[in-house]
Amino acid sequence: MIPNDIKITPELVAQHGLKPDEYERFRKLIGRDPSITELGIVSAMWNEHCSYKSSKKWLKTLPTKGPKVIQGPGENAGVVDIGDGQAVIFKMESHNHPSFIEPYQGAATGVGGILRDVFTMGARPVAALNALRFGSPDHPKTRHLVSGVVAGIGGYGNSFGVPTLGGEVNFHPRYNGNILVNAMAVGLADTNKIFYSKAEGVGLPVVYLGAKTGRDGIHGATMASAEFDDKAEEKRPTVQVGDPFTEKCLLEACLELMASGAVIAIQDMGAAGLTCSAVEMGAKGDLGIELDLDKVPCREDGMTAYEMMLSESQERMLMVLRPEQEEEAEAIFRKWGLDFAIVGQTTDTLRFVIKHEGEVKADLPIKELGDEAPEYDRPWVAPKVKPLLKAEDVPAPNDLKAAILKILGSPDMSSRRWVWEQYDHLIQSNSAQIPGGDAGVIRLDGTPKGLAVSTDVTPRYVEADPFEGGKQAVAECWRNLTAVGADPIAVTDNLNFGNPERPEIMGTFVKAIEGIGEACRALDFPVVSGNVSLYNETNGQAILPTPAIGGVGLLPDLTKMATVAFKADGEAVLLVGGHGTHLGQSIYLREVLGREEGAPPPVDLAREKRHGDLIRSFIRSGQVTAVHDISDGGLASALIEMALASKTLGASVGPLDHVALFGEDQARYVVTCPAKEAAKIITQAHVKGVDVIRIGTVTKDAGLIVEGAASISLDDLHKAHEGWFPAFMGAKAA
Repeated sequence: MIPNDIKITPELVAQHGLKPDEYERFRKLIGRDPSITELGIVSAMWNEHCSYKSSKKWLKTLPTKGPKVIQGPGENAGVVDIGDGQAVIFKMESHNHPSFIEPYQGAATGVGGILRDVFTMGARPVAALNALRFGSPDHPKTRHLVSGVVAGIGGYGNSFGVPTLGGEVNFHPRYNGNILVNAMAVGLADTNKIFYSKAEGVGLPVVYLGAKTGRDGIHGATMASAEFDDKAEEKRPTVQVGDPFTEKCLLEACLELMASGAVIAIQDMGAAGLTCSAVEMGAKGDLGIELDLDKVPCREDGMTAYEMMLSESQERMLMVLRPEQEEEAEAIFRKWGLDFAIVGQTTDTLRFVIKHEGEVKADLPIKELGDEAPEYDRPWVAPKVKPLLKAEDVPAPNDLKAAILKILGSPDMSSRRWVWEQYDHLIQSNSAQIPGGDAGVIRLDGTPKGLAVSTDVTPRYVEADPFEGGKQAVAECWRNLTAVGADPIAVTDNLNFGNPERPEIMGTFVKAIEGIGEACRALDFPVVSGNVSLYNETNGQAILPTPAIGGVGLLPDLTKMATVAFKADGEAVLLVGGHGTHLGQSIYLREVLGREEGAPPPVDLAREKRHGDLIRSFIRSGQVTAVHDISDGGLASALIEMALASKTLGASVGPLDHVALFGEDQARYVVTCPAKEAAKIITQAHVKGVDVIRIGTVTKDAGLIVEGAASISLDDLHKAHEGWFPAFMGAKAA
């Protein structure tokens, strides 16, 4: 009998995030009342964050295979072949709840965790991205949260030494009580040197590597699987504390150890720490795991088995090692100043046995801890889709220039320079395109190739029509990679939603997944990894549904990469995909008219593919000099961003009405070319069934001229675009 000096009460079960029927399921599984350590272990393994119990049914419908996919979902990160014996390894993860409670450490450890997911598979991280959502700028907590999160991302990523190459920052009142911090990491590895978490072999040493275990982060995964109330601040002890310098040493030690051939299996200690990593390694290999917690390096005295098993202290790994290389492995870790401890062994019992101070604290069936986790087919109702808003029902602005400047200086459309200048985007010296363009790009050493990365989603579209919004998130990411000249190859996702026990929230989730799946199939853009973050609610108010898509693309020849900046006076400005017609859910509607209405723009995936393939052919043939996709803010915003990127060039276009300027119709790009080449490009596009029209000319020092309607100088555009963020962050607290 396992000693248990703490009585398991219904209140204690509820505190561990288990429903009464889930607890009964667990009791029947083990045939007795659990010990407190066993209750902690199952609460970690069966919470939403680790088990995907509400989402698994729907995640299985996503396309996850492709000719280049080496490893899809189910491992620490996805792996895709990029040729020349190399693979790209990448994933996106959320650290939403911790970042709301303690923004600096929450965001920092989000970055640390996702970097570990990538290098635990044998990859050296080469790029980081983040997708951030905050509440209304006038909410009393927003400035504090923005400041802490941005500092945390920069503090960890810069110190670790990985360039942050892209991301998103948006504001909306629906994130007032639940911000989103989604971190993405991208790494490179040799295709024949990928490491997995499946343990193999009986009686082999299970080794603890990295930093010492403390009491930080206990119940972190459980906390991330619950909604907030007014007492969210009290959860501060569940937030982990990160040390990027230790993690850098851990990276180098792991890669050195992997090169030695000593590693059989490896798993980072992320959510639910030692519990999740040990169970996953053993269960995947059809093996048992026995741990002796007396051997675990601890930085605090008197830690119990319960605390050690649930701690989410950072910068730790678990590994199954070849016993004959034990000495060599330990020497490598000692050299890097890290702990190395044999804390257990693999067994043939299929049991997860935890010993501490001479007593067995837990003895559980290892496969069932994962395989028998509840899997729900939650009730859902199809969300009510917002009705189409006719363009003729959206009035033109009284003053076009004022409207354009208002959009340009709004929280969602202003420059993010204040954010990304706090991140190191040049470290490792391979950054070919830094934040500010359509996608970040890195050089692949020793090859002519480049890797493009982007994160995208438009939550207001998903809220208005989850199916179309899900499609659009994928299409937008695909367009951003295309716009720099990359072939989009695969995605990771981070699906952020409210409480899945509410049928309307679950319905939004289901329809968004259907949209994502349809777009990924149509665009040959498989999902190779991802994360689901549910219960993003406070006092019953859910966030906007935010299924962030992180995409990776390959440029065969980096010398032919496209950028957004206008290049030369007198060049033709061409619109690919036709004039805007759709103002529902547009930035213009919201920022100028104060209305959030209508259906989002529909996404024609065949059209997306046709137009994107044509854009890539123009880039690679050298026919176009600048490329930018059209998204938030429509054509007007795209033109202004191209002008501002150039610093000295603008555009004269038109005449164009407000619908053409601000419509957010999909599958569209702005490109420039030498004037004498315009007719040829238009003809080539017409042959391919793509609508391309000349709308204007690049002009020196023009800013934006809309014939007969408005003329805005580059200086005015620059001031409006660059002014909002520094003013917001520098303002005195209310």
